[in-house]
Amino acid sequence: MNEHSGWNSKLTFVFAMIGATIGIGNIWRFSYVFYNNGGGSFFIPYIIAILVMGVPFLILENGLGFKFKKSFSKLLHDINPKFEMIAWMLVLFVFIVAIYYMVILSWDFIYFLNSFTFGWGSDPSSFFATNVGGSSDFGGIGSVILPTFIAIIILWALFWIVSNNDIDKGIGRVSKVLMPLLFIIMSFILFYSFTLPGFEVGLKTLLTPNWNALLDVNIWLAAFAQIIFSLSIGQAMIYTYATYLSEETRLIDNVFMVVLANSIYEIFVGLGIFSILGYMSVTSSIPITELISEGTSLIFVVLPEIFEVMGPIGRIIAPLLFLSILFAGFTSSLALFEPLLVSVCDKLNWSRRKGVSVLVAIACCGSLLFSTGISSHLVEIVDTFVNEFGVLILIALQAIIFTRYLDMGELAALLNKNSAIKVGKKWKFDLKYILPAMLIVMWIIGVGQLVYEVDLFKLGIYILITFIVLGLSIFFTMSNSISNDSEE
Repeated sequence: MNEHSGWNSKLTFVFAMIGATIGIGNIWRFSYVFYNNGGGSFFIPYIIAILVMGVPFLILENGLGFKFKKSFSKLLHDINPKFEMIAWMLVLFVFIVAIYYMVILSWDFIYFLNSFTFGWGSDPSSFFATNVGGSSDFGGIGSVILPTFIAIIILWALFWIVSNNDIDKGIGRVSKVLMPLLFIIMSFILFYSFTLPGFEVGLKTLLTPNWNALLDVNIWLAAFAQIIFSLSIGQAMIYTYATYLSEETRLIDNVFMVVLANSIYEIFVGLGIFSILGYMSVTSSIPITELISEGTSLIFVVLPEIFEVMGPIGRIIAPLLFLSILFAGFTSSLALFEPLLVSVCDKLNWSRRKGVSVLVAIACCGSLLFSTGISSHLVEIVDTFVNEFGVLILIALQAIIFTRYLDMGELAALLNKNSAIKVGKKWKFDLKYILPAMLIVMWIIGVGQLVYEVDLFKLGIYILITFIVLGLSIFFTMSNSISNDSEE
């Protein structure tokens, strides 16, 4: 593996890592989770979750990728052939995320194109349901939303162009351009939002601490969940990127840089969005609590309504916001795609070009299935199942396998070699005991919620995804074409 070129510089690697972690979730999830889980007091569980879960696992992934330089499936196969199936399940679940992730980006792309003229009209909710993401009305299951259908094809074509190149010329070059632009755009939005009348109302609403919330276990679970999905830990993306490192680097220091950039960005987003919500509340006399939402409702309904009220400046802020979502989402989608790509190419002895072409064609077809009149409802169902059922437990299993079957002392020495920040016994204890326990608790709660809310349609989707992931995992695991270099 990795006979093709790696990163041409350490800075490119760091930018790519930041691009992998900063995504749509930072923009439409963090501010709502922050507000809904104690406001300013949420900083305490948030920081603890970063230190207990985010940083330790990212350090582990960086060290493993740099040390072994092999696909994720081959790594687990070499530890124990029985574990290979776990690897395939993980990279397939992550690939499914890439499929519906591109659907969300297509919605954003449509809004970006309409943001210059406020093409969503006076009723963004109706515009979204009719022209973009549909609704939960099953009467629209047989219809196709043409703008979304076309946008999906365009974005996957762009994706193919970028990913078809070697890692540095494709993902690396895009990350070096888009990541600085992303921070510049969000900084402009943030500082401008501080000039809006009523911005202090939004900031006060967001940051006012509720100290009693710290006694609620759900607040802590929310913080850990935010870090898992915000930093994309345990999803083989950071591990895969680290396999392309061909020279000594400050592995641990890089992780802290990436985590710091990710946190700064999502805090910027939270402050900017709540400042804008405060402006809307003051100018429209609508209580800010009625404006606060997350996900598609916030980005595609609430904010377009606010941009409409803002007048001319809204025509500047709106395109910048939707462009920043597009940048953040595109770099994350590249990272989501890479683990399965590398594993498949390794297993089937394919070139990168062939692997990209085949998997992009499959992914594009998969994304187009989400372009029907129930697009947003279907995305929500698949997202919930993949993350709360599939990914969480597989991250826990990784922590258990790596800490029990690999020499963690040797790995710590490698990580500490060039890094100013060191890891030791506390890092190993956290990965071996604390982190798996937290993940398993969160998984049990998530599965309980899935069972409680399940209906016949959701159950059908869950069974279909499980059948596909298990079937393909068994197929790849039982294939005899595992790379020859592991046998030589």
